[in-house]
Amino acid sequence: MAAPFELSDDSVVVIIGTGAGGGVLANELAQKGVSVVSLEAGGRYLPEDYINDEWESFGQLAWLDARTTSGDWRVANDFSGLPAWIVKAVGGTTTHWAGASLRFQDHEWKAATTYGPVQGANLLDWPIDPREMDDYYTKAENKLGVTRTGDRAGLPGNNNYKVFEAGAKALGYEEVSTGRMAINSASNDDRAACQQTGFCFQGCKWGAKWSAAYTDIPRGEATGNLEVRERAHVLKIEHDDSGKVTGVLYADADGNQHLQKARIVCVAGNSIESPRLLLNSASNMFPEGLANSSGQVGRNYMRHMTGSVYAVFDKPVKMWRGTTMAGIIQDEARHDPSRGFVGGYELETLALGLPFMAAFLDPGGWGREFTTALDSYENMAGMWIVGEDMPQETNRITLNHDVKDQYGLPAPNVHFDDHPNDVAMRNHAYKQGMAVYEAVGATRVFPTPPYPSTHNLGTNRMSENSRDGVVNKHGQTHDIANLFISDGSQFTTGAAENPTLTIVALAIRQADFIAAEMGKNNI
Repeated sequence: MAAPFELSDDSVVVIIGTGAGGGVLANELAQKGVSVVSLEAGGRYLPEDYINDEWESFGQLAWLDARTTSGDWRVANDFSGLPAWIVKAVGGTTTHWAGASLRFQDHEWKAATTYGPVQGANLLDWPIDPREMDDYYTKAENKLGVTRTGDRAGLPGNNNYKVFEAGAKALGYEEVSTGRMAINSASNDDRAACQQTGFCFQGCKWGAKWSAAYTDIPRGEATGNLEVRERAHVLKIEHDDSGKVTGVLYADADGNQHLQKARIVCVAGNSIESPRLLLNSASNMFPEGLANSSGQVGRNYMRHMTGSVYAVFDKPVKMWRGTTMAGIIQDEARHDPSRGFVGGYELETLALGLPFMAAFLDPGGWGREFTTALDSYENMAGMWIVGEDMPQETNRITLNHDVKDQYGLPAPNVHFDDHPNDVAMRNHAYKQGMAVYEAVGATRVFPTPPYPSTHNLGTNRMSENSRDGVVNKHGQTHDIANLFISDGSQFTTGAAENPTLTIVALAIRQADFIAAEMGKNNI
């Protein structure tokens, strides 16, 4: 049966969200002959629609619905209404992501075992053996066209990378390269090679960077088994008297509400909206929200330990030219508690344009020191720190009943406090990042506080035991057999690596599981 599907069709799999998790899952299921309705809160934009201008692009793509923040993190102070910089559009945040595609290290699947007890951290081992993921990682790398894997060459290094590499080598770092990037170094998979335009975060106008928006989604649609409804904002998941989910209530672009029936519902709305939707779907049978018998829905929010280091040199660098994040130092990603913290971190090249640099370099810190830094923008180099942060039960998404969104539903509140391990790791990373630039003659260095989160993880975590988390090893909720979580919110721990590759690998794996279970009539 070809799309579109009737609202009353209770044989379809409904997937909420079309990003790295939901978009890939929709295509993978459609390719297997499964009928899928994907509901996307945002609109549809393709490479010709993307805007090579930071503020204008932000207005086009960013998720700007009502949100509140609390906790001791700098973001709550500096950007209280924008805890996360994610995308509201078909393709989700795969439009805005930088493309860094790294596999977890084996030990990161088993953080509780590897690190031992860490006071205040709610560590748990993933219920997945690392070897289970090898083939899925390879499939994900091939789907995304990841450089330095599968005989695909690395990207060339831009000036920002050359400065970064020279400093890294001067310090004795060895694992330095332009990284594993889901950005074509040569034309591949009907997509052009990278043109080094430098607006990776604004959507790749060349289609060189993988995004679900123009790869997986249209391919799924081409099978006739996938219907994507854009500007379809999901309000609530419905269930029957037996506790099985039966459909999804959503508002269309005009605010009219519709109920799409479903055989299975998969939630892939990112780590803020996914738990919020489960909590907003509370009922007499599930007063604490769907899939929340453990009380863990919304808890263990992780955003990675981040920060940036910028440096000024006496000659131009023009860091904005070329691929934004094709540059990585991986030597510090190891687990080595002698540094004063568990887990590790990556250092990755990063360039912001002047508008975002003005907003992010030293929020609220206008003055001569700040303006002279901006005057030296042409001579700047920059890097981003990304490391494993500790899951904490108190870092969580809750419903803020005092603030309503445009549909009258309670907005999510994002509460985050740094764990002492996060602080120790960030301080170490600042020191090393500054040393990288000082080793090649930086005249000034700027350790820069974390930006609004782009890596949002946890909040519906995987666990072996139903009392410890929300979903099992396949993303199937412990409480409701036909309700799945299909995004980064299922992460048990965060690891040091950018999460997209793992989200995609888990989505491919989940599609295999769902199709097999449907075939056996188990769900």
